[in-house]
Parts: sequence; structure tokens; C-alpha cells
Amino acid sequence: MINRERFIADVEAVRRRSPLVHNITNYVAMNNSANALLAIGASPVMAHWTDEMADMTAIAGALVINIGTLDTQWIEGMLAAGKAASLRGTPVVLDPVGAGATPQRTATALRIIEECKPTIIRGNGSEIMALVDASVKSKGVDSSASSHDALGAAKSLAQSSGAVVVISGPTDYITDGQRVETITNGNPIMTSVTAMGCTASSMVGAFAAVNADAFEASCHAMAVMGIAGQRAAAYSKGNGSMQVNFLDELYNFSPTEAAQMLSQE
Repeated sequence: MINRERFIADVEAVRRRSPLVHNITNYVAMNNSANALLAIGASPVMAHWTDEMADMTAIAGALVINIGTLDTQWIEGMLAAGKAASLRGTPVVLDPVGAGATPQRTATALRIIEECKPTIIRGNGSEIMALVDASVKSKGVDSSASSHDALGAAKSLAQSSGAVVVISGPTDYITDGQRVETITNGNPIMTSVTAMGCTASSMVGAFAAVNADAFEASCHAMAVMGIAGQRAAAYSKGNGSMQVNFLDELYNFSPTEAAQMLSQE
């Protein structure tokens, strides 16, 4: 179970310390992720130029690698940043967007895991399963498997990679290969808002920057996402207003009130 006092402390730490979260992310997610990080109190930077990766990583509290936009140069930047962050002991969050959709995406994600040793891997059910079994296919960037179906694969991936693995879904699962935490906050409309999963990965980066316990940081970040989404959905008319209301809920996020809303199985 999530410790409410530690949850509150982490939200307050993000706001007090405003960690710089370096995002190498896709075109669709850049604006959404940056605004979400600003709303919760973190400081975002979106940079993918290979030549500045070592310097940018040196000043970041966490690195988020999101493979939604791929080409050879971007991959080089991801690897350069990931290796530099790993050497410095800076938390690295990998979002394997679309793993299982094409062999190239799956291979790129696996290469990043092998060479950059991510601290946390966050994806949907199909993406996580594809990283363990290359025969698993995903529906583009959307999951064709439930988060529960992917739990076994997530445990296996955590054990083989040494990373905490987060599966997003109606129920979020967080595992280090042994422990499993679940979070059931959220609302189905969140799946209709573009880049919500990518935003979750950036949020995980913000919390990993202030909490050295990657498992606990991941739980707290996903709880913030779920609670803010749940509250925003209550007065949203559709996915357009949901996107704006979600950011407002993050900006006005009360960790003390939110701690009373924590929903876990």
C-alpha cells in the first residue's frame, strides 16, 4: 500500500525542488508533457540533439526517453543521453512507445535497455509484453492487451533488466520483479486524450528525480496521474476539455486531499 505521508512528501518535494526533467520525446507529446510537468511544479526541457546530450544530462534530475518519434539521429541522441545519465547515476525512464508494432521499434527499445540500463520502464500492456516476447504485436501505439495480462511479462522484464516496470491501464501495475503495487484511480476518457501515456512517463521522471526509491517514485507519479485524471473527468464534457482540465488539476493538486483518494486493489 502507498504510504500517504510519503506520497504527500514527494509531491511537495517536486514543487519545492522543481527538478529539471530532460525529455527526449515525440512531437505529439512534447507540449502535453511539458505543460504537465510545469503544472505539477517540475521544470521540463525537450532536447534531442546528440551533440548536447552529455551537457544536458549533467544538469538534469532525470532523463525520460520516449521512442515515439524515431529516426537514426534521434536514436543516437537517446543512446548518448541514456549512457551519460546511467554513468552519472541519474534516473532514466524509458517509454517504449509502439514496441511490438514494428521490429525496428522493439529492437530500439531493447537496445536502449541493454546499453542505457533504465531505472524505470513505463508502457502499456502490449509494449511491455513485446519487450519480453518479440512475437507479441501491438496495435500501433495502442495496447491490444490489458495491463493485467502483461503483469507476468512485467515481472520478468523487471528481473532481467533491473528496472522498475510500470504498466498503464484501467489498473496501473508497478513491479520491481517481486513487489507489485496497483493503482485504480483514473477515468476511461483519459485514453482519448493524446499523449496521456507519454505524460505519465514524464511524471514518473519528475518523481524519480526527487525520490531515489524508483518503485515508490513510480507509484506516487502514477497515483498523481490517476487522481488528477479522475478529478478532471468529473466535470469534462469530452476529450478536449479533459485535456485542459487535467492540467488545471495538476496545477491545483492538493497532495493532502489526493492522499484521501488513493485507490488500490
